[in-house]
Formats: sequence, structure tokens, C-alpha cells
Amino acid sequence: MSSRHTRRDVLRGVGLAAGGLLTGTGVPTRAAAGVDAAGAKPPDQWRLVPHILGRIRPPTFPARVFPITSYGAVGDGRTMNTAAINNAIEECGRSGGGRVLVPPGVFRTGGIRMRSGVDLHVAEGATLKFSNDPKDFLPLVLVRWEGTLCYNYQAFIYAFRQQDMAITGSGTIDGDAPNGPWPGWGAGSTPELRKMGEDGVPVEQRIMGEGKRMRPNMIQFVDCRNLLVRDVHLRNPAMWTLHPVFCSNVTVRNVHIYSTNSQGDGVDLDSTSHAHVVGSRFNTNDDCVVLKSGRDADGRRIGIPTSFVVVERCKFSGRWGGITVGSESSGGVHDVFCRDCEVNAPDFPGHYPVKHALYIKTNSDRGGVVDGVHLRNIKGRAVEREVLYASMYYNGGGSANHYPTLRNLTVDKMTVAGGRKAIHLDGLPESHIRDVTITDSEFTGIAERNTIRNADDVVLRGVRVNGEPVG
Repeated sequence: MSSRHTRRDVLRGVGLAAGGLLTGTGVPTRAAAGVDAAGAKPPDQWRLVPHILGRIRPPTFPARVFPITSYGAVGDGRTMNTAAINNAIEECGRSGGGRVLVPPGVFRTGGIRMRSGVDLHVAEGATLKFSNDPKDFLPLVLVRWEGTLCYNYQAFIYAFRQQDMAITGSGTIDGDAPNGPWPGWGAGSTPELRKMGEDGVPVEQRIMGEGKRMRPNMIQFVDCRNLLVRDVHLRNPAMWTLHPVFCSNVTVRNVHIYSTNSQGDGVDLDSTSHAHVVGSRFNTNDDCVVLKSGRDADGRRIGIPTSFVVVERCKFSGRWGGITVGSESSGGVHDVFCRDCEVNAPDFPGHYPVKHALYIKTNSDRGGVVDGVHLRNIKGRAVEREVLYASMYYNGGGSANHYPTLRNLTVDKMTVAGGRKAIHLDGLPESHIRDVTITDSEFTGIAERNTIRNADDVVLRGVRVNGEPVG
């Protein structure tokens, strides 16, 4: 992320008044994470990981408890509890913070607005089940929808410019999306919104919502910091499950995600810095952990990368990628580390099979710089397509001349059984993929030869495909 971007620049780019939490002391730089000011990397790039993790600290909360039943909530699976839940959250926040407790039972609700200092705790045996009526997610709020800012239905759980928040507990948050209108909405008014973003229409004039058929996220935090999501079961989102946008200091720990709708991503880190995703399980109808930073002109205008991310000890099952970058990566992505994870784990029956363990997708409409994606100790089985896939030809390669940069990819000690290809690197003639190093990795049961095209400085060392060394 460029140090020339200041908080004021960001706010001007978003089209909002000053105030809020975005990059309060300037956008984070690599120097802040232990890289020298000239931008040189340590010889072992994994040396950055302790610096990153050292700056990620989950929030803590006062020992006050606000049971939602004290505000009139009824867990009978029928009563609508929107007002009771939001009143409990409001009072908790006004009182200086604490735990808002969802006790055992099934509590139906419309949109929930989180507040600073609140730990929304869904206890074992408790379910928050969301309404199927889009009107229960009004009024419209500022969101980033597939990389473009607009006003749309609020996420089922939403926060804007808050800090020190958590969603915890071993209970279930159920979007109930298959029983609502959301599956039939598809991509809604996406072409209209994308044209607004490309034409620079002011954000406050990008009004979606009623009649536009654009699905809300399950959980979206916008311009927030110090966030924790731990232990909960997140099921059946209308689209992306957990989506921090313009956030910092994010911890996702021991979370179980299951999605069935299209657009059913797991965790989408979007123009977000210093994030730790650990010990979580994904069974998604799209990508599992995704690094994003805005789409096309709108993403480039704001220009905030996703950066300093550590993903570890997770299990990935999903219809597309395990670790995915893009396609909305116009603001850039840098310094992402994934280690000790498993793809298509055999102890997860009925899962969607991952198509790519690493899935990087971009094109000439996007632009943006992806610099530093590192995988280590990844094992897997039954990958449906290319195990390692990086392409600048997503959706046909684009039609503009905003050529992306993709460089500094490393893979070490990967072991995968089954796949169409082990390696697919496909850069553009105008912008080659650069600096790819794959070491000490074994791919078996591979059907086709590797593709390496428009890619420079590719090093394969100690790599075997179907028992044969390649390099």
C-alpha cells in the first residue's frame, strides 16, 4: 500500500465526509511490518509473519451481560426480534460495552446493527435466523458490492465506523437464504452499478435496494477496526458470508462456514489490513478465503490494498478457490501468507470440491498490483482443476488497458493428490507474471501438463509431478 495515501485521500475517494476510522495514522506500510523503508524484503519472506501477528490483537470486553430476552426477545422460531436485539446492542454500547447474549432458542430477526464495544455472543444451542423479507434490511446503507461502492440493503449483521466488536459463541447464525427471494435475484443490477463505478457517479447517487435485486452480505463491517469473529457457525448467506471492508486488526478463529447460494464466498477481506484467519472450516458455494480491493475504476480510485494477512490451520472445501485473490483486486493485494491448511479434507463429507488450492484471477480491466502471496505446508486431494492457478485472462481478459501486476508468488512443501494440472500461470503479453518460486512440492494424479505462459523468473526446485521432477 502506498504511503502517499492518507486518511483524507481515502475519504475523498469514497465520497464521504471526513470522520471515521479509516487509516487513522495513515495507510499501513511495509516498513511498519518489518520491511525496510526502501521496500526491500527480508531474505525469508515468512519472517514478516511474526510482525503481522504481533500487531493483530483481538478486542476485550467488560464483564457486563445484556441478555436479549431482557429486552423482549422470544426464541420460539416465529417471533420477530429485530427491535429487541438492536435495543440490547444499543444499550450495551451506551453502557461502555459488554456481551449481548443470545441464549438457547431460535430467534428470528431482521437486520442487526453492531456498535462499538459489543460482543454479540450466540450461545451453544442458540440460533439467530434471519428474515426472508428484503424490507427487513432497510434503510439502505453504504456497502461495497462486488468491488463497487453503493447504497444497498444492509448486511444481515452490519457495522459502519465502529471499533472493538466481536461475534462469538458456538451457536449458529443462519441466513436462511434458500428459503428467501435471494436465490432468484442472481446478480441483480450489477451492470448498472458497474457502469456507475466506471463513470465516476458520486457514491451517494448509486442507489440500489428495492427493485435492483442485489443480494445483501451476511456480515459486513465497513471502515471498522479491532474485530473478532470466533467459534460461531455461519450458514446459508444470501451472498458473501463475512466481509470486512476498509477494516484493520481482524481475527477470524474457529469459525465454521457453510453456504449454498451462488456468490457464496466464505471470508472476503476487502481493502483490509492485518487480518488473521485461523482454525476455521469452509464449505462454500464459491471461494473460501478471498483477498479483494475494489473493482476497476472504483477500486483504483480508492486505491486501498488488502495487506498483511495470515491464514493458517484451516480446512477448505468450496466450489472454486481455497485461497483466492481477486477478481476485484484493483486496489492491490500484498503480503499474504497461508500455511498448514488442507484442501478437500476427507473428514468433511458432502463438501463442495475445491477447483484450485490457489486461485488468482484478474484481467486488463482491473489494474492493481498483487505482490507477495505465499503458501507453505498445504496438503490436499481431489482438486477438480489446476492446483495452482494464476491468470490475467479472467472473464476473457478484459477490454481495457489497465494491465495488472502479479509478482512474488511462493509455494513451499505443497502435497496434493489429484487435479487437472499442477501449475497454470497465464500472464498477458503486456504484463507478465513475475517471480514465482515453487519448492519441495509433490503433485500426483495430475491429468495434464503444466501451463506457463507470459511468466518470467519462474523457479521450480524439488517439484515432482506424477513422480517425475519438473523444473
